[in-house]
Order: sequence, then C-alpha cells, then structure tokens
Amino acid sequence: MKHINFDRKKQRSLRHKRITKTLTRCEDLRPRLVVTKTTHHIYAQIIDDTTHKVLAASSSLTLKINKKNIETAKTVGADIAKKAVALKIKNIAFDRGGNKYHGQIKVLADAVRENGLNF
Repeated sequence: MKHINFDRKKQRSLRHKRITKTLTRCEDLRPRLVVTKTTHHIYAQIIDDTTHKVLAASSSLTLKINKKNIETAKTVGADIAKKAVALKIKNIAFDRGGNKYHGQIKVLADAVRENGLNF
C-alpha cells in the first residue's frame, strides 16, 4: 500500500530514466531518436550521446501544424527521417520518452522507418 497516490507524470519520468539508461549503455552508441509528446505538440530529436549534441530536430511547432493527431505525428516522423538521411544517419535507437508505444508514438516510428531509418 505504498503507492496509494498514483502519479502519472512521475511514473512516465521513471520509465523514461530507465529506458535512457539502457540506451546509453549500448556498445554500438547509435544516435538516439527522442520523442516528446505534450498536450498541444509532438517533438522529435536525434541526439548523439557521445558528444551530447542534438543532430536534428523536428516538431509540430516548427512545421506550423496546429492540430495534434496521428497525421501530425506521421508528418513529424517523415521530416525527422529526411533530416537524418541528409546527415547520413541510417541506424538509430528509438527512445519513446516513457510513453506507451501506441497511437501517435507508433505512427511516428512507422513514418521514420518508411523514410529510411532503421531501429
């Protein structure tokens, strides 16, 4: 009965820490595709963990899309994949940011795969 008060944000942040820890310990050190979802927008960044720099980024905010739905996630996924291919990045590690692999996260991942990235 320790966890009577269930805090959704805290649980998501704990899942994200756990996922990030395992992805950064990988021996091949592929760049990480981090997906962040807010109430109004969806963001995707490709981060190099060795230099701790953002290599490419895309979001519904920069693409000036006001709706937050599955079509928006597909557009953001295609845009980030095109930017990664232009930087000659083929293999990445997918970091879902503690969110479930369902809905917008899944559609974004499928759009990234369709446009030439492997994970």
